[in-house]
Amino acid sequence: QLQFAESGGGSVQPGGSLRLSCAASGGTLGASAIAWFRQAPGKDREEVACINVRTNFANFRYSVKGRFTFSGDDAENTVFLEANNLKPEDTAVYYCVPVVASDEFCTYRKMPGARWGQGTQVTVSS
Repeated sequence: QLQFAESGGGSVQPGGSLRLSCAASGGTLGASAIAWFRQAPGKDREEVACINVRTNFANFRYSVKGRFTFSGDDAENTVFLEANNLKPEDTAVYYCVPVVASDEFCTYRKMPGARWGQGTQVTVSS
């Protein structure tokens, strides 16, 4: 079953950038949809962005639009979330999971049986 592992987090100052990696195992990314979620201390997990890898349709939460983008490396079976102009409110543990694709779109519905990974910590502070 397709599972993902996150990496690439770190500590940056406001305005900095990070490249978060979502590496797939147990299958290929080509026919899947992926979503990133994040959870800040004391808060519920929230949706950040999703992408339909087959069609490249992507959706971003309003607060990260224009700052976060997707890129990919087919050879490495990896999708990247490019997080730019980071703000303190972006501080959280970031998770990627396979999600249900709806036609050419993506959703935030986790695929049946998909498990949450350990996530990768992003800390933005001065």
